[in-house]
Amino acid sequence: MNKTELIEEIAKSADITKASATRALDALITAVTESLKNNDSVTLVGFGTFTVGERAARTGRDPRTKEPIKIKAAKVPKFKAGKALKDAVN
Repeated sequence: MNKTELIEEIAKSADITKASATRALDALITAVTESLKNNDSVTLVGFGTFTVGERAARTGRDPRTKEPIKIKAAKVPKFKAGKALKDAVN
C-alpha cells in the first residue's frame, strides 16, 4: 500500500474527503517526525512505538576499491510493533 492508497482507505473508513484524509495523514507524519527530531518517542498503544536509536561510528569498505572507509555515527528512527499489531499480523 502506498500513500495514495492509504489516504483513500482513511477517507473511506472515516467517512471524510480525500483532502481531509491527506491533511490528517500529513499532520501525523509531521508530528511523529518533529517528536523524533527532539529525541522523544511516540507511542500509539496497540500499534507500536517510534523511537530514535544511536548507530555507532564504524569502519566499512568501499565496494569498488576495497579500501576501508570511516562511517560516521548517526541517529536512526526505529519502530517496535505493539502487541495488537503483532497479533493482527499472525
